[in-house]
Amino acid sequence: MFYLRVGFLLALAIVLITVALANREAVTFALLPGDVSGLLGFSWSVTLPLYGLIFIAIVAGILIGFVWEWLREHRFRSTAARERRARERLEREMRDLKVDEAKGDDVLALLDGTGRG
Repeated sequence: MFYLRVGFLLALAIVLITVALANREAVTFALLPGDVSGLLGFSWSVTLPLYGLIFIAIVAGILIGFVWEWLREHRFRSTAARERRARERLEREMRDLKVDEAKGDDVLALLDGTGRG
């Protein structure tokens, strides 16, 4: 399994380096289109290599996916927590009942004739 993981990471590194070498041209990334930025009086842009923009977009997509899944799974986590609390409460009650059962009931012991005391 270790060699499979290392082989996959090595292949991924080769692919990423190849993409970076093939896309070294500088591009300008603008937050707003030219007409809108002129209307608002606000313009933000950055110039970076195309492979940098591609890698940033991939990382941003992964992060958005993680956050989306975390929000989507909220109901499952809350249900699991609620069920865990209920299970712990029931286990505590069972433990208390076993302790009470071990002590026994003196009235029943007298009626049975075993007589504790």
